[in-house]
Amino acid sequence: MLLKIAVIFFCAVVVAVSAIAVLLLHRKKAKKSTAAAQGIDVLRQSGQADLVGQLAHEIKNPLSTIKINLKLISEDLECLRQLRRDNLHGGLGIDENKLAAAVRKTAIVRKETDRLEQILEGFLRYTGKIDIAPVCINVNELVSDLIDFYAPRAYSQSIVIRQGLNSEPLFCKIDPDLMKQALLNIFINAQQAMEKGGELLVRTGKYGQYAVIQISDTGSGIEPQRLDKIFEVYRSTKPGGRGLGLPIAKKIVQAHSGQINIESESGKGTLVTIKLPLNTSAEKQQDIADEQGKRNSGCR
Repeated sequence: MLLKIAVIFFCAVVVAVSAIAVLLLHRKKAKKSTAAAQGIDVLRQSGQADLVGQLAHEIKNPLSTIKINLKLISEDLECLRQLRRDNLHGGLGIDENKLAAAVRKTAIVRKETDRLEQILEGFLRYTGKIDIAPVCINVNELVSDLIDFYAPRAYSQSIVIRQGLNSEPLFCKIDPDLMKQALLNIFINAQQAMEKGGELLVRTGKYGQYAVIQISDTGSGIEPQRLDKIFEVYRSTKPGGRGLGLPIAKKIVQAHSGQINIESESGKGTLVTIKLPLNTSAEKQQDIADEQGKRNSGCR
C-alpha cells in the first residue's frame, strides 16, 4: 500500500512539473509582447502552438490516470481506518496517526491534481481554435436559461440576480454552449468581486443590428491601471484565480463576430457589455409570424 502511494505521488510530481513547464513556456512567450494574447500569436507564428497544445494533451492523459488511482487509494485508506476502528485483526498493526496523515496527504494531492487539470483545460481552451456550431436562437431564452442554472450558486453566495430582458425576441446565430460558457465566466468573475454578496443585474436589448447583453455587479470594481489589461491571460487579482475566464469569454464572443467591453469603477462595480450580430432574416420571419398570429423562430 505504502509503495503504491509513493509511486502515485512520484507520478503526480512528474506530471505537475511537466505542466508547469508548459505554462512557463507560454508565459515566457507572452511576456515578449505587449499583451499575453499576442504571446499566443508568437507561438502560432513560430509553429510551436501545436506542439505546446499537444504536450498539454499528453500531460492530461496520465493526469487522469493519477486522479483515478488517487481516488482508489483514498478509498483503500478509509477502509483501513474503518477496519482499525473496528479492531479487526488486532488493529492490523497500523499506527492511527500515520494512517490519518496519509489520508490528509492523499486529499491534498487529489485537490492539487484537480486544480492542475482545470488549469490545463483552460490553457487548451484559450490556445486552441474555437470551432462554433451556430444555430438560430433567441438570446433572451439563452440568458434566462443560464440565470436559472446559476441562481442556486448565486443564492449560496448571498447574491441577488435581477434580470431585465428585451420585450421582443433577439435572434442570433450563435453556438449556445460556447456562449453560455462565456457568460458563465463573466458571472463567476462578478461573484468573485462580491465576496460579501451583492446584486447581479443581467439585461438584454437591441442596438442597431446587434443584440446586446449587459452584466453588471455591485462588487469591488477594477482599478483604472488594471482595466486595460483585464483581457490578458494570467492577470487575475483574485485569490486562486487563474486569469483565463475573461480572455476565454472574449475569444468566444469574437469568434461570433461580436464585441465585448468592460467599464468599471473601483469600489462601485463593473459593467460588461456584449454585442452580437442579429440574424435579420429570423427577425423578418418573426415579424411575418406575429402578423399572422403565429410564432416562428427559425432561420432561413
